[in-house]
Amino acid sequence: MNEPYGKLALTVDEAAACTGIGRNTLRDLIRSRKIPVLRVGRKILIRTDTLENFLKQNDGRDLRSTRQLIAAEK
Repeated sequence: MNEPYGKLALTVDEAAACTGIGRNTLRDLIRSRKIPVLRVGRKILIRTDTLENFLKQNDGRDLRSTRQLIAAEK
């Protein structure tokens, strides 16, 4: 991933565009605390390194089955 937009963190929409994961799936992963986020007011930001680590740890798993996923570290 390596900061595709030149940013250290992405919004949910940017992360969805960057990874190909749907926005609703990303929101479910955030809600189930599998992907830690930063909250700035109403804005939700996902660190690019956290997102990359989460994807590496869960390679080959169905991201819609949140119980089987390994949570990303902060």
